[in-house]
Amino acid sequence: MAVVLSLRIFRWSPGARESRLDTFPVEAGPGTTVLDALVRLRETDAPDLAFRYACRVGMCGSCAMVVDGRERWACRTRLVTVAGDGSTVTLRPLYHFPLIRDLVVDMAPFVARMRSVGAAFVPGGGPPEAGLAERPAIDAAIECIGCGACVSACTLVRWDERFPGPAALNRAFTLVADGRDAAGPAGRWAALFGEDGVWRCHGQAQCTAVCPMELSPTDSILRLRRKAARSLFMRT
Repeated sequence: MAVVLSLRIFRWSPGARESRLDTFPVEAGPGTTVLDALVRLRETDAPDLAFRYACRVGMCGSCAMVVDGRERWACRTRLVTVAGDGSTVTLRPLYHFPLIRDLVVDMAPFVARMRSVGAAFVPGGGPPEAGLAERPAIDAAIECIGCGACVSACTLVRWDERFPGPAALNRAFTLVADGRDAAGPAGRWAALFGEDGVWRCHGQAQCTAVCPMELSPTDSILRLRRKAARSLFMRT
């Protein structure tokens, strides 16, 4: 049975003096997702509404946004589930990203953070079996698809622009733990273990709580810290 809910949507466009929240009534059935409602609104009452999506089936992560105060994928979030006993659902763009328009943010800082920690695999020329022992730990962290939800939920990203953020540190862990990667901890030492690296994380685990892929960047950061500590003891 369909119900009528209200969507309060963050609106902003370049040149606007300030942002606003527009409210639209939407009809939602048991399976109606946030993305379904947004697509319908753009086809009817809000043709200028800007939001990002691609696959619509929970594979690309491009529709990530803040739904009622929590980072979620719009395509996987059913309206009636989020609304609960209330009748209003509020949509905002991801936090800590530059705004492009309405619910669309610029992902360039996300890419820059990945590059800052050397997030590309560096071939070492060793045997393929060199990384087999580490695979259980790596496999638990490797499915990140770069939606940015964890970065939005990370409070430290707001205060320290040089902090790589949970997604980048999670990716760095998968490389540092891989015996086949030639760069290893030493090649990424300044970015990972410097003043603005893993030691800056407050361990609140908000990144883990909101990850749609059910990864734990918090665990990856803790593993990096342990590697750093072992390296320091080995040097002394």
